[in-house]
Amino acid sequence: GHLLAVVVHAANIHDTVAGSMVLRNALENYPTLKGVCADAGYRKTFVAAASELGLTVDISERIKPNEWQILPKRWRVERTFGWMNHFRRLSKDYEIRTLSAATMVIISHISILLKRFEY
Repeated sequence: GHLLAVVVHAANIHDTVAGSMVLRNALENYPTLKGVCADAGYRKTFVAAASELGLTVDISERIKPNEWQILPKRWRVERTFGWMNHFRRLSKDYEIRTLSAATMVIISHISILLKRFEY
């Protein structure tokens, strides 16, 4: 996946609440956005916030114990985090301000996109 919006927040804010902030930012920049994908941890608060914004949420179900299976669309998120893991600056919490951390995520993704045009 490609980043549409980035929000870095304090650890005392739950991801489902912060996810609604990301949705608002993404929808502000991309008003034609119709829906998003999320994992099972984003069921209640996040889905409610998305429905208020007129978006649909495709929830990836949890894997049953002792079973392995590919979760549809989940690989996009995991692949994006995998790409960003190649940047040393993102490997540790070096930034003092959340804005600096969000900027480093954006810079890393710009670098990923620019590498596609090298050939």
